[in-house]
Amino acid sequence: MLSLIMSNDNFINDIHPLVRSFFPGEEIEVSFFPEDKESGSGNGTFRTRIIRDSALILDLSLADISDTDRLRMKNILKCRVYEELSSVLKVKLPWGTLTGIRPVRLAINHMEQGFTHKDTVEYMESFYLVSPEKSALAADIAVKEMNIIKDVNYPGSFSLYIGIPFCPTTCLYCSFTSNAIGLWKTKVGEYLDCLEMELKFVSELFSGRKPVSIYIGGGTPTTLNEEELKRLFDSVHRLFDFDGIREFTVEAGRPDSITKEKLRILRENGADRISVNPQSMNQETLKIIGRQHSVEDTVRAFQDARDAGFDNINMDIILGLPGEGEKEVSHTISEIAKLKPDDLTVHSLAVKRGSRLMEEIEKYKVYSNSNTDVMLEIAALGAREMGLEPYYLYRQKNMSGNFENTGWARPGKEGIYNILMMEEIHSIPAVGAGTVSKCVHTRTDIRRNGNVKDVNGYISRIDEMLDRKRALFKQF
Repeated sequence: MLSLIMSNDNFINDIHPLVRSFFPGEEIEVSFFPEDKESGSGNGTFRTRIIRDSALILDLSLADISDTDRLRMKNILKCRVYEELSSVLKVKLPWGTLTGIRPVRLAINHMEQGFTHKDTVEYMESFYLVSPEKSALAADIAVKEMNIIKDVNYPGSFSLYIGIPFCPTTCLYCSFTSNAIGLWKTKVGEYLDCLEMELKFVSELFSGRKPVSIYIGGGTPTTLNEEELKRLFDSVHRLFDFDGIREFTVEAGRPDSITKEKLRILRENGADRISVNPQSMNQETLKIIGRQHSVEDTVRAFQDARDAGFDNINMDIILGLPGEGEKEVSHTISEIAKLKPDDLTVHSLAVKRGSRLMEEIEKYKVYSNSNTDVMLEIAALGAREMGLEPYYLYRQKNMSGNFENTGWARPGKEGIYNILMMEEIHSIPAVGAGTVSKCVHTRTDIRRNGNVKDVNGYISRIDEMLDRKRALFKQF
């Protein structure tokens, strides 16, 4: 048990995530000093103490901490806590004091003020204590992103997300809205009925506007059978204007759900970017994480997609999966290199609430076997040798190794939806169970509203889902 004691709660949302980054997987109990002389409460002094199993780890007191310039005060406090913990624990975090999920946004904001790439790297190193390597990566991706989406008409544009909450099985690490398709076959028709109602409602809300990108994800969209896929595509084409759309992605995902006929349907209906996601090319790992397909199935699905005419295929891998080390990561990268994907997303394992992995964390020991900077370097070097360049990046809570997820792509094959979703620069209505819509008024005024995750709840409360969207986008 780790105890975090603070003099007040003014900076709890800043300090707690930072401390958690140094102690991944440990339970943290937060409390406050009594309102007495020792705490310094009321005189501009901020004090924090960290105790681990009765042993004092940190006892820090900073004077003249006030909210007059909260950003500056917050950064001073986080830097001091970081430096003290780093010294005591002999650990440096690759992203320094940053605990948010969008470090690239900080780099973009800095560049938009007229600063150079070099200035931005130095700023992230000095202000947030980010490592030189990660600072340069964030700045590189910021330049790439700004160039890719510079022509998007933000005030009048939108992207569309469609969620299919079914999978062949639920993976060990997954916390998304995912239901084993075998148990829900009789409900798919009703689900599509409600999905069509939502799609029609969104098309009316955004009447006169054309989507920049459409992304069908999940779950695994290709768990739908051929007729169900045709029905879904018919609805999308009937309700939305595809003239000028820049990208239409279908996250085919699981190789055991991909058939030649489904690939043909996707291609004929305008999908120009798909995912074939192995997560690992090691058979033993696939068994551990609950995937029923083989490595050979992944190769077969990828080659079938190429034969169907897809020239923009993404593959996802996860670093830090149970039982995997540098040898397994090297094998995965070498096998993927043989396939020559157009886009490779390298995820650092995040232990999420609601996943079986969180429930069985002691069994799998993922924190002690987490990914390392060497594994990330293996993946990065492999991606570059495939001719891929980094183009988007984000971080998650409880991320193994305190690293990041990075998208790599051949020039011209970048996932536009990924950038637009992560940088939150235009609205994204999302339909389906468990999806979250974003309404972007300005970069500082972003509102969200989600649908219920339970499929039965989504079906029975579809009118409520429409009302939520009406309220969210009423002033858009």
